[in-house]
Amino acid sequence: MHTLEEQIDLDVPVQVAWEQLHRVHQYPEFVDGLKHAHAHGNHRAHLDIEVAGEERAFETAISDHGGNQVMDWRTLDGAHLHGTVVLRQLDPGTTQLQVRVEYEPEAVQEAFGGPHGFAQSGAIERTVRSDLAQFKRLVETDRPVPGGP
Repeated sequence: MHTLEEQIDLDVPVQVAWEQLHRVHQYPEFVDGLKHAHAHGNHRAHLDIEVAGEERAFETAISDHGGNQVMDWRTLDGAHLHGTVVLRQLDPGTTQLQVRVEYEPEAVQEAFGGPHGFAQSGAIERTVRSDLAQFKRLVETDRPVPGGP
């Protein structure tokens, strides 16, 4: 099992970032390759991704804990992926978002294609960093109202 950890500071309060994390339908706006996403059932999400011109679907389970500061997710089918997102208030208007992703390299290669070994780790790292930067732009620009839709 490989683990990737990244973080980024957001110029928004924790609650604003937390609300944005739960807008599953907006995930395609910041997750590379994700074409469609929707929440359904009890803490579940359906994700449609495109990889090398092929569409694939994944079901994920999402759980919240830590007083609106920790979100865990894991795939229920396909490649085994598990992640944790932690929000930490740095000051009233600044939040640090930390993400940890655990994955089996062989399963990721089989499900998504792409490079092997160190090149695969580098590609995943670049993708996660890009996704975090996109999330930062979205949450700082959109500025959703806490408790809003």
